[in-house]
Amino acid sequence: MSLPITTLFVSLLAILLFSLSVRVIKLRRSNQVSLGDGGHEDLQRAIRGQANCAEYSPIAILLVLLAELQAAQAWVTIPLAVLAAAFLLGRILHGYAFAATAGDITKRVRGMQLTLFPLVLLALLNLAALVAGLAGMGAT
Repeated sequence: MSLPITTLFVSLLAILLFSLSVRVIKLRRSNQVSLGDGGHEDLQRAIRGQANCAEYSPIAILLVLLAELQAAQAWVTIPLAVLAAAFLLGRILHGYAFAATAGDITKRVRGMQLTLFPLVLLALLNLAALVAGLAGMGAT
């Protein structure tokens, strides 16, 4: 079974997490900190950006995977791709906001909006596909 949306989504999230991790590693080296943030605000922001991506991504991955597995409901595919893209954009915006902007929280807020709204909509999409699938099973 081919899962192109999930495959692309997880691959791009992995690249994002890698880039956020590299930023943390570089800041730890430049600040000579082996554990934690050593009181360095830039390192603290980078760590939280990385961790925040790692915290939200697993549930999004599961929701995208489950929806794609239910893609027998043809109407699921396009909204799924759009929601996965919106979530990814939210994670990119949020990660950038943590890494590169100290005082401006506008990008961080937009990033969280583009994270949380797609999560809720992915959950609802999964529930709708489930109901449609169950209704289709009862019709036979």
